[in-house]
Amino acid sequence: MLQMFADYVAYTLFGLLPNSHIGAAVDFFIYDTIKIFLMLATIIFLVSLVRSFFPPERTKKILSHKREFIGNILAALLGIVTPFCSCSAVPVFIGFVESGVPLGVTFSFLISSPMVNEVALIMLWGMFGWQIATIYIITGVTVAIVGGLVIGKLKLEHLVEEYVYNIKMGETELEALTWKERVEYAWGYVTDILKKVWLYVIIGIAIGGLMHGYAPADFLVKYAGKDNLFAVPLAVMIGVPLYSNAAGIIPIVNVLMEKGMAMGTVLAFMMAVTALSLPEMIILRKVLKPKLLGIFVGIMTVAIIFVGYMFNWIFV
Repeated sequence: MLQMFADYVAYTLFGLLPNSHIGAAVDFFIYDTIKIFLMLATIIFLVSLVRSFFPPERTKKILSHKREFIGNILAALLGIVTPFCSCSAVPVFIGFVESGVPLGVTFSFLISSPMVNEVALIMLWGMFGWQIATIYIITGVTVAIVGGLVIGKLKLEHLVEEYVYNIKMGETELEALTWKERVEYAWGYVTDILKKVWLYVIIGIAIGGLMHGYAPADFLVKYAGKDNLFAVPLAVMIGVPLYSNAAGIIPIVNVLMEKGMAMGTVLAFMMAVTALSLPEMIILRKVLKPKLLGIFVGIMTVAIIFVGYMFNWIFV
C-alpha cells in the first residue's frame, strides 16, 4: 500500500512518467521518506521500551566485560541478529553509549549490524551453500570485532557528539516505571531523537532518490567487470552514493550476477550500498563528529574491499 501511495502521488498527482528519471527519483523519495520515518520511529520506540527493562548499569554489566574483547565479541554477535542499517542502528548506538558501554564495543555492534546482513546471508546460503555463508558471517564478525578493538584502543570518546552523553536516566527510575510510564518514556525518546535527525534523514533520502533515478543501469557492469583489477574498490565507490536496504538491492544484485559480474564485486557493491551509503553517513554525522565518522568509514571501506577480493579469489 505504501508503494501504491508513492506511485499515486508521483505518477497521478504530479503527472510524472513512470519510466522517466525524475519520476523514478520522486517516487523513490516519497516511498522511502515515509518508510524510513516509520521504520525509525518503530525501532526507536521498541529499543527504548526494551531499554526501560535494562537500565544503564545492567546493560553496561552485560557488555563491559573485564576482558574488553569479550564485550566486542558479544556486541558483534548481537549485530548479526539485529536487522538494522547504519541509520536505524543509531538509537541502539546511543543507548549503548549513554549506558556507559565502552565506545569500541558499541562500534563492534555498529559495524556488525549492517555489514553482516541477513538478506545477503540468505542469498549466499541459497546460491552457494552454507560453507560460503559461514565464511561471510565469520569475515563480517571478525571485521566488527577488530574494528571495535582498534577504535577502543584509540580512546575516541571525545569524538561522539556531546548530546549523546547528556541523555541520561537512572537505573532506579527505570526499574520503578509502570507500563504506562515505560510507553511514555519510549515515545518521548522517539520524538527527541527524530527532532535531532529528521533533516539529515530527508537530505539522505533526497540524495538517494537522485542517484536512484539518474544512475545509469549498466554503469557498474561496464566499468567494474571481471577483467578490471580495480573492480572491487570501484564497485564500493559507486555503491556509496546510492541508498537502499538489502531487500531493495537484491534485484540489482541478481541483474549484475546474470550479466557476469564477479561474486565478490557484487557483494562489495551490496555491502557498500547497505552499510556505507552516503545518506546513512549523513544521518550518522548527527551522532559522530567528523573525525570519528571518517575513521568508521575508513574501517568499513577497507573491510568491504577486502571481503570483495576474498570472495572473488574463492570463486575464481
